Amino acid sequence: MVANPFRTLTRAQFHAYIAALGGWSLDAFDFFVFVFCLKAISGEFHTGVKSVAEGIFLTLAFRPVGALVFGWLAEKYGRRPILMLNVASYSAVQLATAFAPNLAALLALRALFGFAMGGEWGVGAALALETLPAKGRGFFSGLLQEGYVIGYLLASVVFAYLFVHVGWRGMFIVSAASALLVLYIRYRVEESPAWVAGVAPRRASAAILWAAVKGYFPTLCYLVLLMACFNAFSHGSQDLYPTFLQVQHGFSAARTGNIALVMNLGALAGGICFGALSERLGRRRAIALAAALALPMIPLWAYSHTAVMLAVGGFLMQFMVQGAWGIVPAHLNELSPPSVRAILPGFAYQLGNLAMARMAPFQAGFAESHGGDYAYILAWTLAVVALALILVTSLGPEARAAHLRVGS
Repeated sequence: MVANPFRTLTRAQFHAYIAALGGWSLDAFDFFVFVFCLKAISGEFHTGVKSVAEGIFLTLAFRPVGALVFGWLAEKYGRRPILMLNVASYSAVQLATAFAPNLAALLALRALFGFAMGGEWGVGAALALETLPAKGRGFFSGLLQEGYVIGYLLASVVFAYLFVHVGWRGMFIVSAASALLVLYIRYRVEESPAWVAGVAPRRASAAILWAAVKGYFPTLCYLVLLMACFNAFSHGSQDLYPTFLQVQHGFSAARTGNIALVMNLGALAGGICFGALSERLGRRRAIALAAALALPMIPLWAYSHTAVMLAVGGFLMQFMVQGAWGIVPAHLNELSPPSVRAILPGFAYQLGNLAMARMAPFQAGFAESHGGDYAYILAWTLAVVALALILVTSLGPEARAAHLRVGS
């Protein structure tokens, strides 16, 4: 990796990368606004946290559909216009959620949000990684994936300082401002040169693209299994942590948001560090190392009794969790065939999400049935998932620094 990879980028490469990073960051911000507001929403609609957490399940369940539809559109019409459509779609759903009259309407809107959210990662990653040079790809992959952390970080700040003034509905109105990114993409971002160079085969019909996906079915199956482990690793450690802090420890919105802020600073640092480290160790070994180092962090992260120690545990845990995740964009795109790169990585990612979509409702239900003991289920989830991720990653293939061309 070069000393400062950004210095190697052209203006077009820089803008494409910022668009992809911004799209993923704002997508995650909009997702985590809902996560932070679970307790408040359950109070307004007079129901339990588990019922509201079904919205997380619906979001994750519909993400594969969005990945398939938006991925196919990006193969046919280009990465840039479909990324614009994607960002506009999830922003519109966020605005509509602010006016949900009841729980049923809110859950339906979370399903629509999942559809829109599902398309962004694959399309944005394809645009960025096809545009960027191969040198330093591990660093850029790490930072790109940490857009998810940046979104969580932004949501934690907004929750800590605005929630008491605007409530959960106001939080969703604020998050709808994500639509402004569309203007940046429209006026600053160029189409992926790899897609433009391969534009003739990209005009292929849906039937031809589906045949290409079927031709790489074993690769798809492995990637789905890998991403199921990854999604259990992140959602199992993140989605109910704010609820754990508020319910089990009785922390205020401000204190919860501040702990999440510290936690996500660790996540951001971990993604960049392990993404860069994967250039030297290799993708698989770097992922396995991060997952292994998460195991000794569990007691501090789940069983500390003070806000300071919980923040330290959260910082260290998310350094490892998002350290492993920081390698994912490069690893998946390198393993994916060029003819289906806008579809296969994102589709596999979201199918893995679907496999773990009931993680939050399961954890919430378990905790509620055990006297609000979130620490126990969080700890066991992380221990089992970290070991599974090490095993699946170690047994899989690697194609570090592969040339990301487009062609049939």
